[in-house]
Amino acid sequence: MELLQRALSQGEAPDPAALVAAIPYCRHLGIDAEVKDGKLVLVMPFVTHLIGNPILPAIHGGVIGSLLETAALAQIIWETRSVRLPKPVDITIDYLRSGRTLTSYAKARIAKQGRRVINVHAEMWQDDESKPIAALRGHFLISA
Repeated sequence: MELLQRALSQGEAPDPAALVAAIPYCRHLGIDAEVKDGKLVLVMPFVTHLIGNPILPAIHGGVIGSLLETAALAQIIWETRSVRLPKPVDITIDYLRSGRTLTSYAKARIAKQGRRVINVHAEMWQDDESKPIAALRGHFLISA
């Protein structure tokens, strides 16, 4: 991506908000990225088209998974300053409770980095970070 190459040539981490804004599906979901206290946090304000179960109402599980995967990818790119998009090898998502009609947040951390594969853990929460809605564990290929 041009955005990643430009940041690397300037010797800095890519702008997380610009990175997320460059992805059409992230724009559709309304995801934004910001750095708080040195940590990358994704923010997804609630909008009605995110509802998967109108009876509860609850955010669609695919939207939750997308937010978590995006958090993991953004963290890898931001922390490693990669110019190539990581490729998911495997991802496991634990759905812990229903996502309510509130703004959602997600952040990720690199648990282990090898030469070719990175292991990432991510969590999504809404009003209380200590009560996650869902968690992701995944492996991403960073070099072919």
